[in-house]
Amino acid sequence: MRFFSDLAETMTTQNHLPHWQQEGATYFVTWRLKDSIPQPLMEAWRRDREEWMRLHPEPWTEEQTMEYHSLFSTRMDAMMDEGFGECVLRQEACRETLAASLGMFDGERFLMHSWVAMPNHVHALFSMAQGRKLEKVVGGWKGYSAKDINVLLERKGALWQKDYFDRMVRNWDHLLRVARYIRRNPVKAKLGEREFTLYEANWVKKILG
Repeated sequence: MRFFSDLAETMTTQNHLPHWQQEGATYFVTWRLKDSIPQPLMEAWRRDREEWMRLHPEPWTEEQTMEYHSLFSTRMDAMMDEGFGECVLRQEACRETLAASLGMFDGERFLMHSWVAMPNHVHALFSMAQGRKLEKVVGGWKGYSAKDINVLLERKGALWQKDYFDRMVRNWDHLLRVARYIRRNPVKAKLGEREFTLYEANWVKKILG
């Protein structure tokens, strides 16, 4: 398992959001259903984020990185936990379909540590295999699951929001904080036991207890 390193080469890709990658790194990634956040709330979030980034050009210090996530990642998570939209992942059959996509190539293209399927979004903690690209792996999960869920629901069109949020894990303490966050997210959102699916690798279950 490899963590973010200030000394390693960092690659950047860009969609609506920037994505930083290092070879074989460990990531915490979130993606959401297309209707999961009302447009006015999303536009306000984007305006505030753009203004903050204008005042804080990269590269960021560790303190600025923490401030960014405190202001914007936490706010995004709170909006998703409100349960806006149709929330098709509240249906067990849809979550099972998603789980099948997340299990494809586990141990080959990536190593999955933990994930949770909430009613309108997904959090995943995993390590990339050497030579694999983050956007390809996440795009595969989203693409396969969207196709199969649409078949299940007898519908067409986009299921997921186009982009995703990612953060490279910095060290073991950060890894365990993320794993705990994933485990606690359904409780924080006040979900019933049949409204979400949590997966944890055996080593995560053992460490978290």
